[in-house]
Amino acid sequence: MKKLLLIAVIGAVLFYLNRGPAPAPRSVDVSEIGAAPSAPAAGGDSVADDFSAQQSSALVTGQGRVSRILGDDSFGDRHQRFILRLPSGQTVLIAHNIDIAPRIEGLNVGDTVSFHGEFEWNDKGGVVHWTHHDPQGSHESGWLKHAGRTYQ
Repeated sequence: MKKLLLIAVIGAVLFYLNRGPAPAPRSVDVSEIGAAPSAPAAGGDSVADDFSAQQSSALVTGQGRVSRILGDDSFGDRHQRFILRLPSGQTVLIAHNIDIAPRIEGLNVGDTVSFHGEFEWNDKGGVVHWTHHDPQGSHESGWLKHAGRTYQ
Protein backbone atom coordinates (compact mmCIF):
# COMPACT_ATOMS: atom_id res chain seq x y z
CA MET A 1 0.00 0.00 0.00
CA LYS A 2 2.86 2.38 0.86
CA LYS A 3 4.47 1.67 -2.52
CA LEU A 4 1.26 2.56 -4.36
CA LEU A 5 0.97 5.82 -2.43
CA LEU A 6 4.60 6.67 -3.16
CA ILE A 7 4.12 5.94 -6.87
CA ALA A 8 0.98 8.12 -6.95
CA VAL A 9 2.79 11.03 -5.26
CA ILE A 10 5.77 10.75 -7.63
CA GLY A 11 3.39 10.60 -10.60
CA ALA A 12 1.55 13.72 -9.42
CA VAL A 13 4.81 15.62 -8.94
CA LEU A 14 6.05 14.62 -12.40
CA PHE A 15 2.74 15.62 -13.96
CA TYR A 16 2.88 19.03 -12.24
CA LEU A 17 6.50 19.65 -13.25
CA ASN A 18 5.92 18.66 -16.90
CA ARG A 19 2.86 20.80 -17.55
CA GLY A 20 4.96 23.33 -19.45
CA PRO A 21 4.72 27.09 -19.18
CA ALA A 22 1.34 28.72 -18.80
CA PRO A 23 0.04 30.51 -21.88
CA ALA A 24 1.05 34.16 -22.02
CA PRO A 25 -1.65 36.49 -20.72
CA ARG A 26 -3.22 38.92 -23.17
CA SER A 27 -2.77 42.66 -22.54
CA VAL A 28 -5.94 44.74 -22.47
CA ASP A 29 -7.10 48.18 -21.41
CA VAL A 30 -8.69 48.00 -17.96
CA SER A 31 -11.46 50.36 -19.08
CA GLU A 32 -12.85 47.47 -21.08
CA ILE A 33 -13.40 45.27 -18.01
CA GLY A 34 -17.10 44.85 -17.61
CA ALA A 35 -17.82 46.92 -20.69
CA ALA A 36 -21.11 46.33 -22.43
CA PRO A 37 -20.79 43.92 -25.32
CA SER A 38 -20.13 45.63 -28.60
CA ALA A 39 -20.09 44.48 -32.18
CA PRO A 40 -16.83 42.70 -32.93
CA ALA A 41 -14.38 44.59 -35.06
CA ALA A 42 -14.19 43.44 -38.62
CA GLY A 43 -11.88 40.46 -38.87
CA GLY A 44 -11.57 39.73 -35.14
CA ASP A 45 -13.12 39.47 -31.70
CA SER A 46 -13.21 42.47 -29.39
CA VAL A 47 -11.86 42.38 -25.85
CA ALA A 48 -15.33 43.38 -24.59
CA ASP A 49 -16.66 40.16 -26.10
CA ASP A 50 -13.97 38.19 -24.23
CA PHE A 51 -15.05 39.70 -20.92
CA SER A 52 -18.75 39.21 -21.57
CA ALA A 53 -17.83 35.59 -22.33
CA GLN A 54 -16.27 35.44 -18.82
CA GLN A 55 -12.70 34.88 -19.96
CA SER A 56 -9.67 35.57 -17.81
CA SER A 57 -5.87 35.80 -17.73
CA ALA A 58 -5.63 39.23 -19.33
CA LEU A 59 -2.95 41.67 -18.18
CA VAL A 60 -4.59 44.95 -17.20
CA THR A 61 -3.32 48.38 -16.24
CA GLY A 62 -5.44 51.13 -14.77
CA GLN A 63 -6.42 53.01 -11.67
CA GLY A 64 -9.37 53.39 -9.38
CA ARG A 65 -10.49 54.65 -6.01
CA VAL A 66 -10.54 52.41 -2.97
CA SER A 67 -14.19 51.77 -2.11
CA ARG A 68 -13.66 49.11 0.56
CA ILE A 69 -10.74 47.63 2.50
CA LEU A 70 -11.08 43.92 3.28
CA GLY A 71 -9.20 41.75 5.74
CA ASP A 72 -6.09 39.95 4.56
CA ASP A 73 -6.46 36.56 2.94
CA SER A 74 -4.24 34.28 5.02
CA PHE A 75 -4.89 30.92 3.31
CA GLY A 76 -1.67 29.89 1.54
CA ASP A 77 0.18 33.00 0.41
CA ARG A 78 -1.04 36.06 2.28
CA HIS A 79 -2.82 38.76 0.25
CA GLN A 80 -3.79 42.32 1.11
CA ARG A 81 -7.30 42.77 -0.31
CA PHE A 82 -9.31 45.83 -1.24
CA ILE A 83 -11.99 46.85 -3.72
CA LEU A 84 -11.30 49.50 -6.36
CA ARG A 85 -14.01 51.35 -8.25
CA LEU A 86 -12.79 52.07 -11.78
CA PRO A 87 -13.74 55.22 -13.71
CA SER A 88 -16.23 53.07 -15.68
CA GLY A 89 -18.11 52.28 -12.44
CA GLN A 90 -16.92 48.65 -12.49
CA THR A 91 -15.44 47.33 -9.24
CA VAL A 92 -12.57 44.87 -8.98
CA LEU A 93 -10.96 43.09 -6.07
CA ILE A 94 -7.22 43.71 -5.78
CA ALA A 95 -5.44 40.71 -4.24
CA HIS A 96 -1.85 41.85 -3.54
CA ASN A 97 0.56 39.10 -2.43
CA ILE A 98 2.24 40.42 0.72
CA ASP A 99 4.48 37.38 1.05
CA ILE A 100 6.29 38.61 -2.10
CA ALA A 101 5.70 42.38 -2.16
CA PRO A 102 5.33 44.97 0.60
CA ARG A 103 1.92 45.82 2.00
CA ILE A 104 0.46 49.22 1.09
CA GLU A 105 0.62 51.03 4.43
CA GLY A 106 -1.80 53.84 5.18
CA LEU A 107 -4.35 52.76 2.56
CA ASN A 108 -7.74 54.42 3.10
CA VAL A 109 -11.16 54.40 1.47
CA GLY A 110 -11.16 57.10 -1.22
CA ASP A 111 -7.44 56.78 -2.04
CA THR A 112 -6.41 56.40 -5.67
CA VAL A 113 -4.42 53.27 -6.56
CA SER A 114 -2.89 52.51 -9.97
CA PHE A 115 -2.28 48.89 -10.84
CA HIS A 116 -0.83 46.44 -13.33
CA GLY A 117 -1.67 42.77 -12.92
CA GLU A 118 -3.62 39.82 -14.22
CA PHE A 119 -7.42 39.98 -14.38
CA GLU A 120 -9.52 36.92 -13.51
CA TRP A 121 -13.24 37.12 -14.21
CA ASN A 122 -15.79 36.27 -11.54
CA ASP A 123 -19.48 37.05 -11.08
CA LYS A 124 -18.70 39.88 -8.62
CA GLY A 125 -16.66 41.93 -11.09
CA GLY A 126 -13.30 40.18 -11.15
CA VAL A 127 -9.98 40.00 -9.36
CA VAL A 128 -6.67 41.60 -10.25
CA HIS A 129 -3.72 39.62 -8.91
CA TRP A 130 -0.02 39.21 -9.84
CA THR A 131 0.46 42.81 -8.65
CA HIS A 132 4.05 41.96 -7.69
CA HIS A 133 7.32 40.85 -9.23
CA ASP A 134 7.71 37.18 -10.17
CA PRO A 135 10.55 35.65 -8.13
CA GLN A 136 10.91 32.88 -10.75
CA GLY A 137 10.93 35.25 -13.73
CA SER A 138 8.33 33.28 -15.69
CA HIS A 139 5.43 35.78 -15.48
CA GLU A 140 5.28 39.47 -16.34
CA SER A 141 5.71 41.47 -13.15
CA GLY A 142 2.86 43.56 -11.86
CA TRP A 143 2.73 46.51 -9.48
CA LEU A 144 0.57 48.84 -7.42
CA LYS A 145 1.15 52.59 -7.04
CA HIS A 146 -0.20 54.55 -4.09
CA ALA A 147 0.76 57.99 -2.76
CA GLY A 148 3.83 58.22 -5.00
CA ARG A 149 5.23 54.81 -4.05
CA THR A 150 5.41 51.65 -6.19
CA TYR A 151 4.78 48.27 -4.57
CA GLN A 152 6.01 45.18 -6.40
